[in-house]
This record gives sequence, C-alpha cells and structure tokens, in this order.
Amino acid sequence: MKIFRRKPPAPPVIPAVRVLMVCMGNICRSPMAEGLLRQRAAERRLVVPVEIDSAGTHSYHEGAPPDPRAQAAALRRGIDVSKLRARRVAPRDFERFDLLLAMDDDNYSILREQAGDLHQHKIRLLLEFAAPGLAGDATRRNVPDPYYGGTLGFERVLDLVEEAMAGLLDEVERIAARRPTEGGSTTG
Repeated sequence: MKIFRRKPPAPPVIPAVRVLMVCMGNICRSPMAEGLLRQRAAERRLVVPVEIDSAGTHSYHEGAPPDPRAQAAALRRGIDVSKLRARRVAPRDFERFDLLLAMDDDNYSILREQAGDLHQHKIRLLLEFAAPGLAGDATRRNVPDPYYGGTLGFERVLDLVEEAMAGLLDEVERIAARRPTEGGSTTG
C-alpha cells in the first residue's frame, strides 16, 4: 500500500519590481546607477526580486559599452558595468517597468512626453529618493551629465546616485508590499 503525502504549499511568488535608470545616451549616468543599484540590492538582501536595467532617451550610442571613465569610476567602487550596452528607451518599457528614473529634468520631460497617461506615475527623478539635504542641498533634483567633463564628474555622479539608493530600495519594498502575490494575497 502506498501512502501519499501532500506536498506543502509552495511559498507565494512575489513578482519582480522592475526599475529602469534613464539618462540621455545610456553610457554614463544610467549604467553607473544600474550597477550601483544592483550592488546595493544584493547587499541589502531584499526578499523582493528586483529587475534592474538602464536606457537612454536618445540613441546616440546604441550598442556601445559605458564610457571608459564611467567604467573606471564604477570599478573603483567594486562595480563592473563593462558588459552593459547602451539602448534607447522603448515604448514597451513604460508597460514593463514599475519605476522609470530620470537622471535630470530634461530626460524626465522626454519620458513624460513619451509615456501614455496610464504610465505617468512611474516616471520619477532618481534624486527624489535621496534624503533631504543629502544630495548637496534639499533642492537638488538633477544628476549632472559628466560626459564633457573630467574624471571627478563621474565620481560626483556616483556620490549623488549613492545618496538615493537607500530611499529607492525602500520604495522598491513598498511597491512589492502593495502587490498581490501569485495566489491573490498581498505581500507584507
């Protein structure tokens, strides 16, 4: 006689929270922000799966790796972004991602123009997640483009992006907590 045992119920599946970092050409700020967010999410050991990507509002550098200065600055902080490749924001990104984080007001405006009404709430400035006063002052909104400057500009970008990471990861957890898990209940 065979005895059948019930399998314990599978733990609920939490859908991934998807974050897209956006700058102009996707070779400086957004790939560094993508790499830093990946690193901080791993260090924080989130229970929530997070999908992270980056893109540009323009296709100037499509298919290119991050700027060598961006790669070097990130690598000095233990972040390898060399395998990333530039791409342009696609219409499907507005459907797919939960947060589209612009590095500055110009890219924020472009994203808002491209997104339909249904997706406007997903578009934010990255530095909205920095604690007040941390990003240099309480009114700082933009991560400056370091492309035409020197090495220090890339370090400054990483410093600013770093200041937004804790707040951004808190927001990722809030988004996940509001979502139903597979099976219908909400997490948290």
